[in-house]
Amino acid sequence: MRAASLLLVLLALAGCGGAVQVEPPVPEGEAVAACQRLAGLLPRTLDGDDRVESIPPSPYVAVWGAGTLALRCGVPRPPRMEPTARLQEIDGVGWYADPEKPTLFTAVAAPVYVEVTVGGSHPAGEVLAALSGPIGQISPQPR
Repeated sequence: MRAASLLLVLLALAGCGGAVQVEPPVPEGEAVAACQRLAGLLPRTLDGDDRVESIPPSPYVAVWGAGTLALRCGVPRPPRMEPTARLQEIDGVGWYADPEKPTLFTAVAAPVYVEVTVGGSHPAGEVLAALSGPIGQISPQPR
């Protein structure tokens, strides 16, 4: 009963402009340090939405607005991303667009994958461009 009550409270908070529930990834190896660097580089405002807290709190998650913009750093390689998949390059960062989830994009930035959900009326190209700068800074490869 207590778990169900807690879940209802979390869902209510997410719907009221408070914290937004996002499943945090569990990065491994070099991705941990890369995600920690990225956390300090992310903007406070993205496409007009302020950054909000996530539930559970995680250094590997960033959410803006009511959760229509969310970033998860240190996710696994997208399962549908074939080795020959075409990536869209934005400011030096390769982005994989999931063909089955049109709001889901994954930045391929060695040594880490960064997943971004762009929902609502936000223009994906502008959001990805705004995030490409910080994501490009975490890759140890020369630019």
